Amino acid sequence: MSKNLSGLSGRKGMDENLYENLGDLAEQNDGTPDPKELKKLAEKYLMGNANTYGATSFYDFLKPANKGKKVYYCNGSSCLTAKTQEGVVSTLKNNFKEEEVGHICCLGRCHENSAFHYDGKNYSGDAIDNIKEIVKDKPIQEDEYHVEAFGEAILTSEFGGIENFKGVLTDMFEKSDNDALDEIKKSGMRGRGGAGFPIGFKLESCKNTPSDERFIVCNADEGDPGAYSDKYIMEQQPLKLLLGMMIAGYVVGAQWGVLYIRYEYPDSLSIINEAIAELEKEGLIGENILGSGFDFYFKTIKARGAYICGEETSLLSSIEGQRAEVRVRPPYPTQKGLFSKPTVVNNVESLANLPFILEQGGDAYSAIGRGRSTGTKLISLDGFFNRPGIYEVPMGYAFEDVVNECGQGLNTEIKAMHIGGPLGGLVPKEKWFNLTIDFESFAENGFLLGHASVVCIPNDFPLAEYVKHLFKFTSDESCGKCFPCRLGSKRGEEMFEQALKGDYKIDRELLDDLLETLESGSLCALGGGLPLPIKNALQYFVEEFNPYFEESVVSN
Repeated sequence: MSKNLSGLSGRKGMDENLYENLGDLAEQNDGTPDPKELKKLAEKYLMGNANTYGATSFYDFLKPANKGKKVYYCNGSSCLTAKTQEGVVSTLKNNFKEEEVGHICCLGRCHENSAFHYDGKNYSGDAIDNIKEIVKDKPIQEDEYHVEAFGEAILTSEFGGIENFKGVLTDMFEKSDNDALDEIKKSGMRGRGGAGFPIGFKLESCKNTPSDERFIVCNADEGDPGAYSDKYIMEQQPLKLLLGMMIAGYVVGAQWGVLYIRYEYPDSLSIINEAIAELEKEGLIGENILGSGFDFYFKTIKARGAYICGEETSLLSSIEGQRAEVRVRPPYPTQKGLFSKPTVVNNVESLANLPFILEQGGDAYSAIGRGRSTGTKLISLDGFFNRPGIYEVPMGYAFEDVVNECGQGLNTEIKAMHIGGPLGGLVPKEKWFNLTIDFESFAENGFLLGHASVVCIPNDFPLAEYVKHLFKFTSDESCGKCFPCRLGSKRGEEMFEQALKGDYKIDRELLDDLLETLESGSLCALGGGLPLPIKNALQYFVEEFNPYFEESVVSN
């Protein structure tokens, strides 16, 4: 059925996007589409009512429960461990009706926490103390944080504006698409979304799949709590990202670049749209760009709240206006992706690297880094560092230097760091100085680099509470398609919730079976990756977990 829906959704092309229509209907009806209008939309796209309603009920900012919500507090991992949100929620409920207050995850304000969203704008830090003025005057709070490169600056360097953009395009058109692909393959660049898959392989697969239409999709919905590096690129380096998408489009022969941008990042959406409008004005996108014969157009889509859309096949289903459920692979997106056409999906940071590779050459890029981890990596540091912010370091950079040089040390006693998002490794203090920033080092030590976001866990924050939070996050965000993720995450949440209340002891063998089922039976990395940080916590913090387990089991 989903294949048929893909075809029906794609009949009207990118200009009349079903998912966008659902979002527009929600904004016209106080947060959720009117059922009568949903029925009309279903008829327009030759679908059943159940399809449009099913999609609507899936997304946080479309579902009927969102009706009437006016303000949202962040419930991400960084705000949780910073313990700022209890005060934020209390203040919001003193200024809004309880039914007007919702939650949102994550706003990318991890560098100072106390984050909330009101009237299409994000706030953090001491803004909550001025909530009455914010409601009255709706001021904009600029998001400020430190940005610095230690070593080669690829993603954090000044770009040079429209003229430089035009120059890189001109140089690209003097190369063949195969020459451009060869440079990308020589670079050894691996995707920065977490899996570390070679981007050149994806581009080549899409390019070699016969089709009359192809797409480049930018996954700007990877909402790992603690990570705000994609947000940095979209808001401070938008031209690098857009140029990277055009390079990818030129290589594979795509005419459309689709940016799926998180609802939680309103400034990113507006800044990207402004940059696209500027490129259009200068004649650098559209038909026959610079007389090259290459046509390329951009489409931005405002996401509506679903962490699972960070998984590439779920994202494609979402763009098509379907429930964002994970697709079984093969076929892979490069063979059958958006509207069943060959599609390359890469995250923001991955695509933003391509201009450097095209300008400086693949060899120059591969000369940076360590082993199979080439180039640089952006790292997001949270508010427990003395100097939180975004840092660009070469792959292979010592994690000890990330803590002491980039972050200038810590302002609180920390027992562990959760690195790489909710599915990343939970790294105890004694392991910090064994690691280097690259895929291999983290894997060899039993962790995962992922997005390279860092969420600190203070000494006084219970790890059992944090593990319950991870299970709950997965349960809330699961697409529900596979049983291990949908049911297993909820059972894990229930286990730790009861144990924390003190009237239940966890059977370690039962928990291990649950984690194995999640890891081996889940369709995607949401359920499959959840066991990693939990296993890390149980391995390195046995004494802290002992009170919650049957003693005879946990001591083994």
